[in-house]
Amino acid sequence: MDFITVAKVLNPAEAELIRSRLEANDFLVNIKNEDAAFGSLEGVEVQVAEDQAESARALLQSPDPPSP
Repeated sequence: MDFITVAKVLNPAEAELIRSRLEANDFLVNIKNEDAAFGSLEGVEVQVAEDQAESARALLQSPDPPSP
């Protein structure tokens, strides 16, 4: 299965938040460079299955739902 990067961030904690949001919406998520040091120029990539990439990007561009 091929994975496509849908977000690239410098902070591993931010990548985990994105992962949580995607997984809560039934996306299959892979984190690349998860062990990258905070502030690394390489960054942490959040990836989803290739056939889910377009939907994942749309979800990430939409506003977060309000907290209860």
